[in-house]
Amino acid sequence: MLVWRSPRWLQWCCWLLLGLCLALLPSCVSPPATNGTQIEFWTMQLQPKFTDYFNTLIAKFEAQHSGVKVRWVDVPWTAMQSKILTAVSARTAPDVVNLNPDFASQLAARNAWLNLNDYVPAAVRQSYLPKIWEATTLDGQSFAVPWYLTSRITIYNQDLLKAAGVETPPQTYAELATVAKAVKEKTGKYAFFITMVPEDSAELMESMVQMGVTLVDDEGRAAFNSPEGRAAFQYWVDLYRQGLLPPQVLTEGHRQGIELYQSGQTALLMTSPEFLNTIATNAPTIAAVSAPAPQLTGETGKKNVAVMNLLVPRQTQHPDLAVEFALFVTNNENQLAFAKAANVLPSTQAALDDPYFQSVGATATPVERARAVSAAQMSQAQVLIPPVRDIKQLQRLLYENLQAVLLERKTIDQALNDAATAWNSRLS
Repeated sequence: MLVWRSPRWLQWCCWLLLGLCLALLPSCVSPPATNGTQIEFWTMQLQPKFTDYFNTLIAKFEAQHSGVKVRWVDVPWTAMQSKILTAVSARTAPDVVNLNPDFASQLAARNAWLNLNDYVPAAVRQSYLPKIWEATTLDGQSFAVPWYLTSRITIYNQDLLKAAGVETPPQTYAELATVAKAVKEKTGKYAFFITMVPEDSAELMESMVQMGVTLVDDEGRAAFNSPEGRAAFQYWVDLYRQGLLPPQVLTEGHRQGIELYQSGQTALLMTSPEFLNTIATNAPTIAAVSAPAPQLTGETGKKNVAVMNLLVPRQTQHPDLAVEFALFVTNNENQLAFAKAANVLPSTQAALDDPYFQSVGATATPVERARAVSAAQMSQAQVLIPPVRDIKQLQRLLYENLQAVLLERKTIDQALNDAATAWNSRLS
């Protein structure tokens, strides 16, 4: 019987190839399907302050999901919009991404995100604050999971209000007009600052909503050219023409309002609770006479809240796992831990009910009192600006036309008509 034997050179080559494969494992041997799953998670500018928090959080999730790895990428605030837009277009988007509602809703209108109604049971959705979850819906579809919240409060200079004969800080815009007059007459200073620069804060546009203005209707058409819209414009025109607003409101952004308050030139500052720490650092004399009060509102009683969301791109290869991770990051336990670490508010009802946000003792610091004030107004809080595309364009139209009225270049009716016409023209 003949037996074929391979040449020595062929045997040597086989042994060489086997050695290379062993050296390069797992390149030559494919891992089991259960041991190589990776999801990518993008956040906005949370490193290095929260690096330990997220490393621990991710390790906990991975321990509960054998073979799963989470790759965490922290993106600078200013780069996030362009980076996620490029990634979505190139089909290289992460599996979970942290975005604010304005930009998230713009991509939601382009069908970029999963409809979470198909993945998150109603009972789970109901564990979040109802008005906050509502802000993550567009055309009846939920495009995001709410994460952490911030809500403005009013920080007031007790000495300035006392000098003006004002016993308690204003809580409504109607009361603010009266206080503004008293502060100017008695002290020569201003009650507050609000920017009218088109590219800056949306606070003035939010004030219109609080005064009862509907910005756009269900079809996205202008709805602000209304009696409520005219009354809101008239309110700001009256304050400006009576000299009760700093002249810089036309040219300077929100940063100017901070500087005026810290220098003792204004009595009120609308900002987040944690900013009391900044005032203590930058202006300790002003911090010593500063106290927190509820956010200003209008006839509606609505309070502003800013929301950070987690979204799952539609193109993810692991939709169920990505949604599970988003819900894990935002569950009661993890939201409470992050809220304490970051001095923000959670978006789940159970976490918000924790004594940390409710109890304020006699020895509480100003920041602790401010946190309780902020948490207490969550029952009235909602995202005031509707999730519509090009919302910054709407802000620009409103602010530019209001400025034209203040400079006596247009009447209020003409300004509102022009803004509405310009906004509606984009629909056609």
